[in-house]
Amino acid sequence: MLALIALVGSAAAQQAVLSDGDRLAIRDVIGRQVEAFARDDGEAAFGFASPTIQRLFGGAEMFMEMVRQGYRPVYRPRTFDFVEIVELDGRPTQKVHVVGPDGRPVIAFYPMTQLPDGSWRIDGCYLKAPDEHQA
Repeated sequence: MLALIALVGSAAAQQAVLSDGDRLAIRDVIGRQVEAFARDDGEAAFGFASPTIQRLFGGAEMFMEMVRQGYRPVYRPRTFDFVEIVELDGRPTQKVHVVGPDGRPVIAFYPMTQLPDGSWRIDGCYLKAPDEHQA
């Protein structure tokens, strides 16, 4: 019970730290990256990635290849619906319900990082199949 209270308290504290402006900025950055994917604009999409991700891939071409190969649902989504921002590993993480090009739903988790100038960048993306509901 104490662990549950700590998790709820931690999530509530994180939610309080983010302003409405931060929440809008986070959604804007993610949305603009998805729009860049739709245009196959690798430079723009790569520009929304955090400095850590940019160092990891070194350039837009390698980044886009990774997205095309491993992240088809966010590269070419049929639907892309923002849900809540949760805290994962101490970072604000935008949760998104996505239906990929194959019609399968996934949940995308976007950990975010805030730069010294206050702007937000995407620090990864984790895809998870939604929980199956059993009768």
